[in-house]
Amino acid sequence: MPLPNVILPGYLAGARDYDDLAQTLTKMGFPTVIVPLRWWEWVPTVGGRSIAPILKQLDQAVKQVCQQFDTPKINLIGHSAGGWVARIYLGEVAYYDKVWHGQTSIAKLVTLGTPQRSLEPWTRRNLDFVNDNYPGAFHPDVEYVCVAGKSVYGEKKLGQWLAYSSYELTCGTGNTWGDGITPIEAAHLDGAKNLVIEKANHSPKSTLWYGSPEILPTWATYLG
Repeated sequence: MPLPNVILPGYLAGARDYDDLAQTLTKMGFPTVIVPLRWWEWVPTVGGRSIAPILKQLDQAVKQVCQQFDTPKINLIGHSAGGWVARIYLGEVAYYDKVWHGQTSIAKLVTLGTPQRSLEPWTRRNLDFVNDNYPGAFHPDVEYVCVAGKSVYGEKKLGQWLAYSSYELTCGTGNTWGDGITPIEAAHLDGAKNLVIEKANHSPKSTLWYGSPEILPTWATYLG
């Protein structure tokens, strides 16, 4: 039987946004639980502040699922910022005086549209911590799968301006491909299994995104 999965929501997103994804994965034979976050629980982390409150909830969810399924390890799925938050959780370097050692409980880390690096000043503090201490697919006992979407080309024109601005803030170049928020080049890690999925948009509220039935099987196969 495949290992159970835990989904960590993206920045300012709550667990409810991922209900359909969790239910679909479970029906596919990949039992899945969502970290029970509410969107406003991200608010104390705004402006590059500590994401320790999110890590605490993630740790509780991982331990509960390990106990529920009587397994020493699970797969962790991080959407957007949830992907780099998960990388902090895996590590053994103190983050605000707390070491999480999550790698002992994680078999695979799957990131969906995660900005693994960014030029945004309000995220640099946390992301620099991640990349300085855990560059690339850092933990040899964890399998990393990094998924990027290719749905919107950033341009300074109607319908593509948001993507252009977001890409430029993230990687310094607006004229590039991505999922509408995260450019492809920022969503991948050295040493990981890096995927690019056509037409996958960033947000769970999009008509077609990483968790849509048409797209989900492309990366869900790596959970087995």
